[in-house]
Amino acid sequence: MLATVRRSGAAWTRALLLQLLLAGPGGCLSRQELFPFGPEHGDLELEAGDDLVSPALELSTALHFFDRSDIDSVYVTTNGIIAMSEPPAKETHPGPFPPTFGAVAPFLADLDTTDGLGKVYYREDLSPSVTQLAAECVQRGFPEVSFKPSSAVVVTWESVAPYQGPSKDPTLEGKRNTFQSILASSDSSTYAIFLYPEDGLQFYTTFSKKEENQVPAVVAFSQGLVGLIWKSDGAYNIFANDKESIGNLAKSSNSGLQGIWVFEIGSPATASGVVPADVNLGLDDGTEYDDEDYDSVTRVGLEDAVTTSFPYEAPGRGDSGTYNTPSDLSPRRMATERPLTPPTEKTRSFQLPGERFPQQQPQVIDVDEVEETEIVFRYNTDSRQTCANNRHQCSVHAECRDFATGFCCRCVAGYTGNGRQCVAEGSPQRVNGKVKGRIFVGDSQVPIVFENTDLHSYVVMNHGRSYTAISTIPETVGYSLLPLAPIGGIIGWMFAVEQDGFKNGFSITGGEFTRQAEVTFVGHRDKLIIKQQFSGIDEHGHLTIDTELEGRVPQIAFGSSVHIEPYTELYHYSRQVITSFSTREYTVTEPERHGTAPSHAHTYRWRQTITFRECLHDDSRPALPSTQQLSVDSVFVLYNQEERILRYALSNSIGPVRDGSPDALQNPCYIGSHGCDSNAACRPGPGTQFTCECSIGFRGDGRTCYDIDECSEQPSVCGNHAICNNHPGTFRCECVEGYQFSEAGTCVVVEKTRCQHEREHILGTADSSRPRPPGLFVPECDEHGQYVPTQCHSSTGYCWCVDRDGREVQGTRTRSGMRPPCLSTVAPPVHYGPPVPTTVIPLPPGTHLLFAQTGKIERLPLEGSTMTKSEAKTLLHAPGKVIIGLAFDCVDKMVYWTDISQPSIGRASLHGGEPATIVRQDLGSPEGIALDHLGRNIFWTDSQLDRIEVAKLDGTQRRVLFETDLVNPRGIVTDSVRGNLYWTDWNRDNPKIETSYMDGTNRRILVQDDLGLPNGLTFDAYSSQLCWVDAGAHRAECLKPGQSSRRKVLEGLQYPFAVTSFGKNLYYTDWKTNSVVAVDLAVSKETDSFHPHKQTRLYGITSALSQCPEGHNYCSVNNGGCTHLCLATPGSRTCRCPDNTLGVDCIERK
Repeated sequence: MLATVRRSGAAWTRALLLQLLLAGPGGCLSRQELFPFGPEHGDLELEAGDDLVSPALELSTALHFFDRSDIDSVYVTTNGIIAMSEPPAKETHPGPFPPTFGAVAPFLADLDTTDGLGKVYYREDLSPSVTQLAAECVQRGFPEVSFKPSSAVVVTWESVAPYQGPSKDPTLEGKRNTFQSILASSDSSTYAIFLYPEDGLQFYTTFSKKEENQVPAVVAFSQGLVGLIWKSDGAYNIFANDKESIGNLAKSSNSGLQGIWVFEIGSPATASGVVPADVNLGLDDGTEYDDEDYDSVTRVGLEDAVTTSFPYEAPGRGDSGTYNTPSDLSPRRMATERPLTPPTEKTRSFQLPGERFPQQQPQVIDVDEVEETEIVFRYNTDSRQTCANNRHQCSVHAECRDFATGFCCRCVAGYTGNGRQCVAEGSPQRVNGKVKGRIFVGDSQVPIVFENTDLHSYVVMNHGRSYTAISTIPETVGYSLLPLAPIGGIIGWMFAVEQDGFKNGFSITGGEFTRQAEVTFVGHRDKLIIKQQFSGIDEHGHLTIDTELEGRVPQIAFGSSVHIEPYTELYHYSRQVITSFSTREYTVTEPERHGTAPSHAHTYRWRQTITFRECLHDDSRPALPSTQQLSVDSVFVLYNQEERILRYALSNSIGPVRDGSPDALQNPCYIGSHGCDSNAACRPGPGTQFTCECSIGFRGDGRTCYDIDECSEQPSVCGNHAICNNHPGTFRCECVEGYQFSEAGTCVVVEKTRCQHEREHILGTADSSRPRPPGLFVPECDEHGQYVPTQCHSSTGYCWCVDRDGREVQGTRTRSGMRPPCLSTVAPPVHYGPPVPTTVIPLPPGTHLLFAQTGKIERLPLEGSTMTKSEAKTLLHAPGKVIIGLAFDCVDKMVYWTDISQPSIGRASLHGGEPATIVRQDLGSPEGIALDHLGRNIFWTDSQLDRIEVAKLDGTQRRVLFETDLVNPRGIVTDSVRGNLYWTDWNRDNPKIETSYMDGTNRRILVQDDLGLPNGLTFDAYSSQLCWVDAGAHRAECLKPGQSSRRKVLEGLQYPFAVTSFGKNLYYTDWKTNSVVAVDLAVSKETDSFHPHKQTRLYGITSALSQCPEGHNYCSVNNGGCTHLCLATPGSRTCRCPDNTLGVDCIERK
């Protein structure tokens, strides 16, 4: 029977293939011409319902998607999406595009299959008949490509209904849509084929649960979030998102076959965006058009590029905010237009001007209109890739050269790398990444599993020394991983000191490669597999790495130390592959017992394979030696049980295969004794001679290097309409107001945003010669064109908060004359130039004020209580973030913050180094944050989820303290010694300041009368005073919590947001003046103010004390005897368990 089904299926496919091949361009696609589907063809069926997601469909052939080649499973949703990872629960219904996950969307809309309203089928098909059919469709769209897929993911939405919401639209009753998506993959690329049969799309809009009205479907692709530490939207392409475009999907094509659309979605050419096919149907295809349709086909004007309807789901989370996505590709304009990847902020940073060509049909497009609307066409009559259309694939510090068979990139003088990725010679490098593992230890049958663990590495390039730290490694496996220095050793190989004529890993690969290693422990049955993916340099100038560990390792006793002798390793090179084999010895010294410390020697065998891409077109480039020797010494390994951090440090050099130590190896450049500045490269000479040469961006004798101020020396370096800001070793260009960076790197006039279009739409309907009607509301836009977070009605005087799409935030509307303190969740656009380091610049001694501006944290030193304004500097750059609350840990000298742009909580050491995100799940709008330095806990408010939470300092062991009777909680502070917690709630109807013990008990209202909008809150441990600033009452007040009297410190404040205290002063941030203001508590007078160089809104402020206040609480020692959370109370403590735990090893007690 099965054989019969297969034979009939193959015959059906051959018949369909013949139909497609013989079909002319004017023939409509019938439902019978879809790829075979249904249970009889091996399909799985998605459960009926609304907003459902399938289980993972495991794939035998990995999908390629944008710049990835390792998608081994996909998820199918009711709502017309194939997802590259499991969609988060909050994104299972359609929302703003792009989503946070990788997505292929042939028809993204709120679809419904409840009660038999259609079916969704899916499978992976390896049959030659189906893969051949997919190959023919791709060949139609890309005639110059030879594509032989080995598998096809076939997903069919058959007769699915629109979700209609509470008020059903009678016009949609009985309407059903049928469409199909095929993802065909070979070893090197993946193509998407969308099929829309005649009469297959009977509705083009569905009811939005968010908008609560009908919104159009979307045809699009999204890379999802990218970046390991700071997440941001990757590339995305929207091809249709209005009713007219959706309606023409079945009538038009980009492949020459009506209703069939083909896209290249995964290959080297799609790293920055999907490439659509471009085969014309032609206007003589027999399809009838009326005059109006013909006009829209033959003329692309400015009005087409910007026409939109309100409301609709605008691009979300960190996009450029421009409003020209509907013009990217619209089926109503036919396939005579060639779309380009919509520009993303990320791709703009490195792209240089590319050539633009009009189409070869002059009657279709006007060149001036191309420039005006940013519709850009690809034009290529030569299959050979050249620099002219691929220059953006090279680093900005590289030159592109054409060769007979293609192009290659080569780093310019002073830089090293493979041309695609280049870094300044001698400059320190940083590597960020994530580690996950599933490891069995010793004879245990239960694996130790860890996910999403941070890896940070710092490399002193001119010493070839790498320092790698992996955090939150469970102690049950931490000591047993000590011998595996090669986990971080690969970073040492990348930046090993190069002997003359030899190349380290970065020079060869540019930090873009895959590594798989196998560790076999001699004398044990244990084996560990290490998989690492290096993805080059991210938008912050850091290399990125993902690491996966799986297998078994011998157990090493808690408290043991491991010593690894210097070793050498041979690296064998062939085309795009590197292999190495070696044997390592290590010594384990166990903790001392009875006066002796047992010591044992062990051995493991190491084998690894590295695969990478190299440019094969440049025959003049010197060939690499077939074998190079990596020499590793000064190996240091440590596991810190208290911090759960695994550390590896190694010194590395790369050179010839050797026996013994020839004189050349004694050159100070190779052994690290040269004494060159940390921002200099060491250049070896004959014998032991060498010179020091300052890195690009620095000047000096090499022993001492000074930063070059490019902005002063080259005033016009950033071009017109731009401002230059100097940074160590580099500089940063920012466009002036009204301009943004183009793909060419120049400042151009900003495209209109949704807010600007809405203003024009409303104002355009009113007769300018007459007064504006009194009831007309016109939204206000900020300098970047985004909605101002506080909107007010000019006639009624009422004000309210809005989200990034201009929608009112419930519970924020205030009475006339009062403006609510609304927060913008939209980070300003990132201005590109050389990347700015995101590491913390170490804080000098003394007490400092730390305050937040969008995208950064600034420090302002205090001398006594006086602000040393001339010494104010940036502490931490965090582009793309909206940092709101700040708190300081005086014990470990760490700053903590809340971010509402992509809700998270982060921290960084003031001693320097990389920031880390410690909480990123289950947050709405985290705003205020406070810290108990004695109990080692953080507390924060969330005004969207209306709750207050507590967690340990690393973000673990979270527990909700309050989630009732909160409306707009914001400021929060602790009294660590007495175990009290205080917070503000600027509830428009009932503003209040509350208090409780830190364990959440004894909650009560402290202040309720005569409040307006209480924002900031501070507790001075030295005077035991609680002080706050009120943006509604425009004043600062204080009280002692044990006493009933309040003291009005100062009236007439303009718009205070946050406040902190030190010595005799309060310091608050003001939204009206964009300044930090000092208030003397003794004389109730403003004594000074500081205006940062960049005049943008200031948010949280905290005091970074040089030493902690005296005192202790019952959680200060040994965590108060608690197994988990120790929460101080006056004169005692309470032991609490985190939420969502089984509680088997947690004990709650008072």
